[in-house]
Amino acid sequence: MQFTTLAIPIFEQSITDYHKQDHVDATIQNPYPEKSVEYYLYLKNWIDTVQWHLEDIIRDTGIDSVKALEIKRRIDKSNQDRTDLVELIDDYFREKYRRVRPSENATLNTESPAWAVDRLSILALKIYHMRKETERHAAAGNHNNVCRNKLNILLEQRQDLSSAIDQLLEDIESGKKYMKVYKQMKMYNDPDLNPALYGKK
Repeated sequence: MQFTTLAIPIFEQSITDYHKQDHVDATIQNPYPEKSVEYYLYLKNWIDTVQWHLEDIIRDTGIDSVKALEIKRRIDKSNQDRTDLVELIDDYFREKYRRVRPSENATLNTESPAWAVDRLSILALKIYHMRKETERHAAAGNHNNVCRNKLNILLEQRQDLSSAIDQLLEDIESGKKYMKVYKQMKMYNDPDLNPALYGKK
């Protein structure tokens, strides 16, 4: 089974499960065995889904400033959690392909497999919400048709991205590409690296 054939239904399941409760404090019930790649994929998309809705809320022009700051800090934490999950998924790929010996002409990809999977997770959310817009009968004018055209582009984009991810993994498995993962060195969350934080010590 190709990896994206595994990942896409898990992302869709996570999005559907979230919208059964449909609020940013919804309780996650990850159905997959802990520490499995399926578990990480579901959790990754759940984080993305919650953050999607936090980003919607914070754009309300009438939002209370204290509430906005609270949500901004939740989004910052969510971004860190998202990065941590991407790194765990890359660890899965590194372990899976650790015995592969790259060929002499093997090349490095512009991004790791898990960062490409991260884009696939976000794309699943765009598709879900754009499809909802095509069904929003109260929308004025040509809204539904415009959104239907956008949805078709998103579906084509998912097909292209899925093919690219699966091809990358095949190339890594065959030794045509090799993995080199740099841990994300985010500075703004680190009290030893952010001047606004260490300056207060």
